[in-house]
Amino acid sequence: MATIVVHGQTSPVQDAEALHLAFKGWGADNKAIVAILGHRNVHQRQQIRKAYEELFEEDLIKRLESEISGDFERAVYRWMLEPADRDAVLINVAIRNGSKNYHVVAEIASVLSAEELLAVRRAYHNRYKRSIEEDVSANTTGHLRQLLVGLVSSFRYEGDEINAKLAQIEANVIHESVKEKKGNNEEEVIRILTTRSKTQLVATFNRYRDEHGISISKKLLDQTSDDFHKALHTAIRCINDHKKYYEKVLRNAIKKFGTDEDGLTRVIVTRAEKDLRDIKELYYKRNSVHLEDAVSKEISGDYKKFILTLLGKQD
Repeated sequence: MATIVVHGQTSPVQDAEALHLAFKGWGADNKAIVAILGHRNVHQRQQIRKAYEELFEEDLIKRLESEISGDFERAVYRWMLEPADRDAVLINVAIRNGSKNYHVVAEIASVLSAEELLAVRRAYHNRYKRSIEEDVSANTTGHLRQLLVGLVSSFRYEGDEINAKLAQIEANVIHESVKEKKGNNEEEVIRILTTRSKTQLVATFNRYRDEHGISISKKLLDQTSDDFHKALHTAIRCINDHKKYYEKVLRNAIKKFGTDEDGLTRVIVTRAEKDLRDIKELYYKRNSVHLEDAVSKEISGDYKKFILTLLGKQD
């Protein structure tokens, strides 16, 4: 379930005019920006953007970029994008930034449905005039390249059928690869992870746990020092239970010495209209503290107000 509190009866023209007024004078009225954009769903936000451009002949997102800054600007910018376009931006940043975050590519490709991932690939084409596969290939090598290209180009079958015999065989293949730190079956593991349906993969992961008394993701934990194993671990966790995965991303983002604002923003902005309420409940069960309270202690200012608004906290 979503956390965002949407105000239903709104006018995109009135919202656009109110935002334009918020940009007047010395410094933007950030409170107004949060009050409007933090309570509009994706359709309403796109209508506001369209109305703003028609009224004032400029792109609302570009105006926001010039008016606000820092973590607040990054969060609002990503919130204003359509989901497929947002994920395209997140993938591009993960690949091309100085500190490569290849696990974010694996995360997005593994969480999305086949149709959603196809929409992201189209959005990437439109925005960057290249394919995701092209940029991944240009910035990676070896097994990491094979895994990420396979994940982002996958169009998985989404039925509920399970082949129990196949799950047994492929659980053994994965076991052979991960039981030693340097396995010899990486290409087979990549083939399995990038071609099977999520339902089939979950059956394989369950068979692995039943046979070996430990989950694949826990077995891989001591091997996540390199980019390939980190991306592999991420893909498995996201396919198996993406909500638990996101809870851990939030926990790690908050626990770090100095909050990982990028991880925090990514999860909250991408899940606020989907299943962030479920992720919040998992966070509370795991940490005995409400996510809003944990976030409040770690961040500040307009960024804090905006993130708390997306979390559903009312003034």
